[in-house]
Amino acid sequence: MASQDWFDKDFYKVLGVAKDVSEAELKKVYRKLSRQFHPDTNPGDAKAEARFKEISEAYSVLSDKDQRAEYDQMRAMGSGARFTGGQGGGFPGGFPGGANFGGGGFEDVFANLFGGGGRGGFGPQRGADLTTSTTLDFIDGVKGTTIKLQLKSNGEPTSIKIPAGVQDGQKIKIAGKGQASPNGGPSGDLIITVTVKPHPVFTRDGQNIRVTVPVTFAEAVLGATIQVPTLGGDPVKLKVAPGTPNGRVLRVKGRGVVTAKGEGDLLATVDIAVPSHINDKARKALEEFESHLPDEDPREDLLNKAGLL
Repeated sequence: MASQDWFDKDFYKVLGVAKDVSEAELKKVYRKLSRQFHPDTNPGDAKAEARFKEISEAYSVLSDKDQRAEYDQMRAMGSGARFTGGQGGGFPGGFPGGANFGGGGFEDVFANLFGGGGRGGFGPQRGADLTTSTTLDFIDGVKGTTIKLQLKSNGEPTSIKIPAGVQDGQKIKIAGKGQASPNGGPSGDLIITVTVKPHPVFTRDGQNIRVTVPVTFAEAVLGATIQVPTLGGDPVKLKVAPGTPNGRVLRVKGRGVVTAKGEGDLLATVDIAVPSHINDKARKALEEFESHLPDEDPREDLLNKAGLL
């Protein structure tokens, strides 16, 4: 921290405490404020992040007995003082009230601030975040998995748990797996951008998984029991009711995406498969079948709504 900051900033006011605040009360107030303004609690809020830095800076000084004593002494001399970084670290014009430090007096009061001591400067800084990306198979995105990443921070392969239900393009934050702090503060976070490969059969729809299931014309008309695949499990049997139309959705409870927030379903969409070629015997049977159907135009309602009838 620059020396001038110690004159210009009222750390007691930043934390909202009295100058005779106890260590226990100081810690209690700091914990409350740091939780309130922490970047993880306020993602993307620049004002909250700046406030969090102010709070951390103030606490790093006031929580250290020696730094707090030095800070109180400097503040007692008045905020009008100006320190310049010229030779000898002098204060042009002296301190308000005619204070004069000659010989070793200056070092006695400010040695740890401007000299060796090492306690001057910013408080513990948070390490930088690291960013990386990974590609998952569809089933791993749905069910979760553990991957190994070689991070620049330590050069060693690190196991990272990917939670169930991650979606394509989602960013996952792993707390504390980023760059280490340069001066004893918390490590940064690891931000992973996930790409999920498409599946040849299944698709995601929120917490649900969708699959299209072909059925024959006869199965749709007469009804049937069919097998439907599930993701990573055995097929399940579903009943197709007689007269099922194309596009009807059949639901299998609990076979979708399962996370701590709940579980989705497997949604099977009926797709009536129309044969592209039939023999003469089948054609005659179909014509016979059609002759027994009610004399109705299935498009009559559509044309009515379109105002064409």
